[in-house]
Amino acid sequence: MLDIQNISKTFNAGTVNEKTALNHLSLHLNEGDFVTVIGGNGAGKSTMLNAVAGVWPVDTGKIMIDGTDVTRLGEHQRAKYIGRVFQDPMTGTAATMQIEENLALAARRGKPRTLRVGITKKEREEYRELLKTLDLGLEDRLTAKVGLLSGGQRQALTLLMATMTQPKLLLLDEHTAALDPKTALKVLTLSAKLVAEHNLTTLMITHNMKDAIKYGNRLIMMHEGHIIYDVSGEEKKKLKVADLLAKFQTASGDELANDRMILS
Repeated sequence: MLDIQNISKTFNAGTVNEKTALNHLSLHLNEGDFVTVIGGNGAGKSTMLNAVAGVWPVDTGKIMIDGTDVTRLGEHQRAKYIGRVFQDPMTGTAATMQIEENLALAARRGKPRTLRVGITKKEREEYRELLKTLDLGLEDRLTAKVGLLSGGQRQALTLLMATMTQPKLLLLDEHTAALDPKTALKVLTLSAKLVAEHNLTTLMITHNMKDAIKYGNRLIMMHEGHIIYDVSGEEKKKLKVADLLAKFQTASGDELANDRMILS
């Protein structure tokens, strides 16, 4: 479903601020894979997701989604293949628009626009039923502005919007990092539920090693723009946080100096 072939990305090339973010990175995801991604600061995790999403072009290599070469497609052209939830709860929704209007935008992602009535009665009922699955009472607030929602409610809504058209690929970029622990757990549980229900191929970046072990069927560790550890199946289920710290040190030759990951 996702095939990243030998991609590289360097920022500010030829200057004193030159930084190689991705270093001949290759990654293959089968349909239905749920892969958690961990690594220290500057490992290239978010750069990889942004490269896949088309936020910026890669310098070399190729990116394939479900057999389609998207390497040279812009971000808006890849939208029909990809659902994404960002770290900032404010990023994935339009704050000044109503909940039902946000859902309508998500439902039309990648489709041609028409001059028909914006939201039909049938669609409104479908949105109400969808929102009920969140168990947050949002089904009774369809016309409320999204900017009035809490961070957790917005992330839950963004998750719904990212998955409602069942994208080829779901990208979760530390999507619970800005939430309190209780809300983060609820959003993570919802994420796993939606991924399982729709058999979505998913890449989830997290700084929490316990979450990286608990969720998904595969775990990869990045360092200096490439993958240094890749584990799946039963071997992944048996992992402990101490094992990951040891693997990082063995594979990279460095100790993990990332307070957020260690404290998590």
